[in-house]
Amino acid sequence: METTTKITTLFLDIGGVLGTNGWDRNARKEAAEKYGLNLADMNDRHHLTFDTYESGKLTLDEYLHRLVFFEPRSFTREDFKEFMLEKSLPFPDMIKMICELKEKYKLKVAVVNNEGRELNEYRIRKFGLSKFVDFFVSSAFAHFRKPDADIYKLALDIAQVPAENILYLEDRQLFIQVAAGLNIKGILHRNYEETKAKLAEYGLVQD
Repeated sequence: METTTKITTLFLDIGGVLGTNGWDRNARKEAAEKYGLNLADMNDRHHLTFDTYESGKLTLDEYLHRLVFFEPRSFTREDFKEFMLEKSLPFPDMIKMICELKEKYKLKVAVVNNEGRELNEYRIRKFGLSKFVDFFVSSAFAHFRKPDADIYKLALDIAQVPAENILYLEDRQLFIQVAAGLNIKGILHRNYEETKAKLAEYGLVQD
């Protein structure tokens, strides 16, 4: 592993790295059971339209209209939104580690993630991300989605640091491979302890 180049900047995913994935297949299954929805139909509708929502081209209300509220329901849109948001939980140990590394090594920290605007803004507030993240290159803001390399190019332009000084924490191997095509080194995040050890190999040692 290359350890001679100093890491000055972290690119971070949110879902699966700093917190739960939130509105994922498991959450949709729970929603179908709770609200008496057809899971297969909901998943079909989700896959056909969610990319558009994550790209910032639909509001959450528009996405939910396509997903659930295209016909009358016995529950409200607000109830359903609340259920969705409740699935977003932070990983305190990961957030604490990033905050400590940022302070110790004076790192620049950026989020590069796929997420719709309303869910993303909720998670930024709930996880307290603005306290340590310097800028957000989220798909809803950038109108690019991973694995489109343009989202990483935009993050590089904003960061204004050489790619070799960046370390990218991500829970999906494909996205790490795409970023590697731009000379961005990546750590595949599986759990806190493994990522802590890998960060140390790059010279980022938590006290």
